[in-house]
Amino acid sequence: MSDAIKRAEEFLRLERAFRLGELLTESSHPKTITLSQTAEVDLPAAIKLLQSVDDEIPPAMKDVLQQDSFRELIEAFFKALNAGKRIYFTGCGATGRLSILLEAAWRRFWRKIRVGAGQRACPGQPHRVAPTLMGLEIPEMEDRVFSVMAGGDFALIKSVEGYEDFPDFGRYQLREKRIQPGDVVVAITEGGETPFVIGTAWEGLDAGARVFFVYNNPTEALCRYVKRSREVIEEPRITKLDLTTGPMAIAGSTRMQATTAELFVIGSAFEIALVRFLRKRLSPKHLAKLGLKEKEPGDYLRLLSELLEQLSSPQAVDTLARATRFEEIIYRRRGLVTYMADSFLLDVLTDTTERSPTFMLPAFRKYGDSLSPRSWAFVKDPFRSTEKAWHALLQREPRGLKWGREVYEQLKAPSSLKAKPPKLYNSEIYKFMIGNEPDPSRTDAPDSALVVVSAGSETKHLVSTALHKFGSQYKTTAVLVVGLPAPVFASPQVAQAQVADVAAFTDETFLFPCSLADSPLQLWHHLAVKLILNTLSTATMVCMGRVIGNAMVWLSPSNKKLIDRGSRLIAQQTGHSYEQACIALHEAMEEVESGQRQGQEAPSPVALAIERLRGKREKS
Repeated sequence: MSDAIKRAEEFLRLERAFRLGELLTESSHPKTITLSQTAEVDLPAAIKLLQSVDDEIPPAMKDVLQQDSFRELIEAFFKALNAGKRIYFTGCGATGRLSILLEAAWRRFWRKIRVGAGQRACPGQPHRVAPTLMGLEIPEMEDRVFSVMAGGDFALIKSVEGYEDFPDFGRYQLREKRIQPGDVVVAITEGGETPFVIGTAWEGLDAGARVFFVYNNPTEALCRYVKRSREVIEEPRITKLDLTTGPMAIAGSTRMQATTAELFVIGSAFEIALVRFLRKRLSPKHLAKLGLKEKEPGDYLRLLSELLEQLSSPQAVDTLARATRFEEIIYRRRGLVTYMADSFLLDVLTDTTERSPTFMLPAFRKYGDSLSPRSWAFVKDPFRSTEKAWHALLQREPRGLKWGREVYEQLKAPSSLKAKPPKLYNSEIYKFMIGNEPDPSRTDAPDSALVVVSAGSETKHLVSTALHKFGSQYKTTAVLVVGLPAPVFASPQVAQAQVADVAAFTDETFLFPCSLADSPLQLWHHLAVKLILNTLSTATMVCMGRVIGNAMVWLSPSNKKLIDRGSRLIAQQTGHSYEQACIALHEAMEEVESGQRQGQEAPSPVALAIERLRGKREKS
């Protein structure tokens, strides 16, 4: 018996807790079942299919915003801010990146407040907050919110293999952040079953914190099929928020609708609590000067519906189709895309790095690594060097993990982690050169494109700076503009003038005219950028053949959940049993690993297993 078959049989025998095929987020959406076939003949129609699943978010969120648990989340945030307590957002993968985004948005708000109050920001000291705000004492606020992502900030760029499978890893990471009684923990897991995130929920409860458990599968299904989820859900001291919207547009791709719903709900509650906190300390005049308006949950729901409607307009769909073809052509020429952004660089990085595990693209590679394949897409900050760019992106110093062998021993980690602990500390994060240093590895490909991404009022300065300084290094340039200020959005003539102004600098202009309401955490800017990039990157990968129907058969089975998903996809595509598919997947994984050559992109074990099993069936 081969080693691959032994590993497959061990997985089938011991890991039934990761058999998640009954969960709604893992199922195939009937709206997009012919997505790849539609894209071959009518790309705008395929984009509309993807967006039609986004349209299911507002009706589902209407019910959520009326629940007691949502009001309790607002109240918990408000009480924590008043009492000087901390708020922790925890997650893994897409929800880990969401947690980091929420923290960064919070920190960016307080830096903006300092400037609005006439206080100068302190370079190199983003945690320092002005002691007064418009003459009123305000406690230090920036360090009141923390994100906890499986694998630390290093995982923002590249998934840390296997971390999400261990609840004790989640407990330990949260414990390192000195969780205290009275703090708030919001544990976010799209599927509702991630062991790491569940571990943070239990650790928060043990520490005396107020714990919220946020997930996107029906509560009843989680309780029926996943024991670890049922235990958390049935704990009365933990408040649950079920954000179920339905299956994802791409089966299992929870970076899309699930994370969008989480950003909307948690972001809305957070903003409402923040404005209430400031309303107690500032006069209406001061609030107005800072551009802070109190909104009710219903206002947030209305704005979400309007944003989705604007992004699915014929003009927006046509622009998405043009942008998709633009990227597809670059990749088919074996070229590379480099995005540049400023305020929303974290949003762009999130979408870009998530393409790697979702569609098995080469991950970002570190400085000095000339052997690993280059990532198809990358991000850079046109204004700052790499270390400063990381600080600006996170609004703080990165938090890499400094775990040695003794920590993994304590956590009873697998022998592979104990024998060779991964390097996850800050010096490794800084090796990902996202700053404005020259990078020939991005420009000397057979084709190369620079795409500047802007949102709201930052467009003109960002575009002119990025293209003037770096545009000549790339074979083609493009600008992707998300939203325009309200007066411009209301006037087609002004909008056209602004487009003409931007177009003068670049080869291609992709304008998405949508109204971006101002809010403390810039929630609508973040949602708009996310919705556009999610659709753009997914549609591009569909055109590149990395999706069959609505199944992402090009995925990297790097953890137990993804091994299960890969096995199910193989079974669905070939008609074989789950057990046969699991064995075929492990055989393909072994073959890919043994045949992998440095500098070459690895084939997808899932796609390879499907090809092999179909071939066997045809021969028989």
